[in-house]
Amino acid sequence: MKLISWNVNGLRAVWNKGFGEFFENINADIFCIQETKMQEGQLDVNFEGYHKFFNSAIKKGYSGTAIFCKQKPISVKYGINIEKHDQEGRVITLEFENFYMVNVYTPNSQRELTRLKYREQWEDDFREYLLKLDKDKPVIVCGDMNVAHKEIDLKNPKSNRRNAGFTDEEREKMTALLDSGFTDSFRYLYPDKENCYTWWSYMMKAREKNIGWRIDYFLVSNKIKDKIKDAKIHSDILGSDHCPVELDINL
Repeated sequence: MKLISWNVNGLRAVWNKGFGEFFENINADIFCIQETKMQEGQLDVNFEGYHKFFNSAIKKGYSGTAIFCKQKPISVKYGINIEKHDQEGRVITLEFENFYMVNVYTPNSQRELTRLKYREQWEDDFREYLLKLDKDKPVIVCGDMNVAHKEIDLKNPKSNRRNAGFTDEEREKMTALLDSGFTDSFRYLYPDKENCYTWWSYMMKAREKNIGWRIDYFLVSNKIKDKIKDAKIHSDILGSDHCPVELDINL
């Protein structure tokens, strides 16, 4: 199975920047999108042979997730059953015969860390949600998780230490999630590989210079980590400040 995840930073914006061509060429079994920034119906998004699912924020032009998949899921769930978290369209869960597919756009802690406390609560609640699913069947969770876990996961760790996405609190929450029974697929295969990033600032030619962060992930339940075949970062694909990431897994 080939799975793709991409924060497109506005599906309508990326639509005319080669999104459809990449979608068709990559031929994923499941294609997850974060930060759609649209309500369903604002753009005619259809791909032959794919089922589609959108979870939009109540606030227009903000956040939002979507999944396209070839196989029809057994069930579809939007959000994590906690009202204060489910206003921004951040989670879609598809149930298949052998696993759950969870697409997430984790809240950003914002400048001056104004949303860090909320983010910490989100992390605890989201982890509990995943663990409940994992008791039933294995889980694959992907998306923009808005944290560079280790120093190897961003270009300038020392100067970014208290910036959103690289606070001790956010990194500890990612550690807690992994320790609870999940594996970072990319680091599972490439534990020491450097200069591998999925997000770059639009400023100071950051992408051109590869001054970036790895904040987009595929995590899998430990019970299926031996099924991981490859994990890729498509840094050559433009159109967003993030690039697509891929998981190839034998389920």
